[in-house]
Amino acid sequence: MKLGLHIADFTWDGGPGALRGQLADVAQRAEAAGFDRVSVMDHVWQIGAIGPVEHEMLEAYTALGYLAAVTERVKLLTVVTAVVYRDPGLLAKAVTTLDVLSGGRAMLGIGAAWNEEEARGLGLLFPSTKERFERLEEALQICLQMWSDDDGPYVGEHYRLERTLNSPQSLSRPHPPILIGGAGEKKTLRMVAQYADACNIFDSPELGRKLDVLREHCERLGRDYDAIEKTAQVRFDLGPDGENVDATIEHLTQLAGLGIEVAHGTLARVSQPGVLEMMGERIVPAVAHL
Repeated sequence: MKLGLHIADFTWDGGPGALRGQLADVAQRAEAAGFDRVSVMDHVWQIGAIGPVEHEMLEAYTALGYLAAVTERVKLLTVVTAVVYRDPGLLAKAVTTLDVLSGGRAMLGIGAAWNEEEARGLGLLFPSTKERFERLEEALQICLQMWSDDDGPYVGEHYRLERTLNSPQSLSRPHPPILIGGAGEKKTLRMVAQYADACNIFDSPELGRKLDVLREHCERLGRDYDAIEKTAQVRFDLGPDGENVDATIEHLTQLAGLGIEVAHGTLARVSQPGVLEMMGERIVPAVAHL
């Protein structure tokens, strides 16, 4: 099993002036600890599960570009891009640029978006749920076309591109891995089976059943279920003194038993000295064989 670090809270000591150095420090320490990937949220306001909307939130792709410059090995992605916040042609360019400038370490994490409050607040597109899912499928088709040898037009219900030229092309071939976030059984998991290289499903009692549904979609579509990387969105909390280490290893072992290959999530007290190092010394080696 591999681990991913999700950085979702930027309200750290020192305020905005210290963010640059603190973010680099966290990402570099995560890389040194053995994390496989680092992600940020694609939100423009903080989400209620973490803190007040007024708390600090960095724009996702600008932050990932910075992380590309201060790291060398970890994969970089959003968990996950809100499809309606950027037109797909520009999104494909952003991910391609991230891939080229990171040396082939970009992933496209993408989903149908959910945060109407922030979208309305900043005047971002936020149509109905039905339309957002329609746009998600078209965006996936556009990105795949832009990462192919076909630079012809794309005509969909919501997007029309006269020429899908993408130069330079991504270093990751055939394209940056596509991860779709969410566990909707009729639409999201069907799109995972049809288009994605990875899924991202919340760690919950329903996780096993969601994977069974994904397997069923794969069977219907003729897709190899084992070719899709299964990732679970978790929360790591080792405790102030490491008292939760054994329980964390036990839970990750259970997730691996369900078929989860990457446990990806936030880490409590991530900016505090020693916390990432404890993950590297005690958790990463303990789950590497799972």
